[in-house]
Amino acid sequence: MWNLALGYLGAGIGAGLCVIGVAIGIGRLTAAAMEATGRQPSAAGDIRTGMLITAAMIEGVAFFGAIVCLLLSIKS
Repeated sequence: MWNLALGYLGAGIGAGLCVIGVAIGIGRLTAAAMEATGRQPSAAGDIRTGMLITAAMIEGVAFFGAIVCLLLSIKS
């Protein structure tokens, strides 16, 4: 019984840390992209494209991390 509860607690903490890390990463990415666009507005399209591709990759890693946490909680 306690083992299952600790598994759920660990999954919740792991998924929470994953989401916090992703929020920080995407926030820093967006801030850097906005600063770069402000410095060179003519390259806004290229900067936006690179930012969106990178943000999608970060979200993919976050989704993978959250799924791993949830699957490990079910296993325990």
